[in-house]
Amino acid sequence: MIPSWVIIGGITTLVALGTFFIRPRRDLPWAKRLDRPNWLFFEPAIPFIWTAIFTCGALSAVTVWESDPGSLKTWLLMGLYLLVEIVTVAYIPATLRTKSLTVGTVLGASGVLLGVLLTLAVFPISFKAALLMVPYIIWTPIGTYTTGEMIDLNPDAV
Repeated sequence: MIPSWVIIGGITTLVALGTFFIRPRRDLPWAKRLDRPNWLFFEPAIPFIWTAIFTCGALSAVTVWESDPGSLKTWLLMGLYLLVEIVTVAYIPATLRTKSLTVGTVLGASGVLLGVLLTLAVFPISFKAALLMVPYIIWTPIGTYTTGEMIDLNPDAV
């Protein structure tokens, strides 16, 4: 039998990397021309930050799965973990495709809401699983706020 961490980690990786295949390359110049807040000096670190956050999310999912493997409740929570990740990785391709920072802001806010709901749902099952969601809960509002600030700097990219 394949260990749960291999399956959950593999799905997490496939979904995260899937954005490379659906990212509209022709829209990258648009994104590069956008003005960014002066305080966004850490932008080159963002892919590494998201890698750490997705790793924490996958470990959280493994913890929940192993607490009650195969139950309907656990499967529903796995679906919520997957939805959170899909909404999160949809940010870049959807924002690029629509050339709309508003779309990115809405997706970011949706991710915040879903992440909080997921954390609250797993807290009674495992404090550790909920704690592993904290990086997502902290970082996603930062990204959403940054996108909102970029709307002010790029009114033509609403």
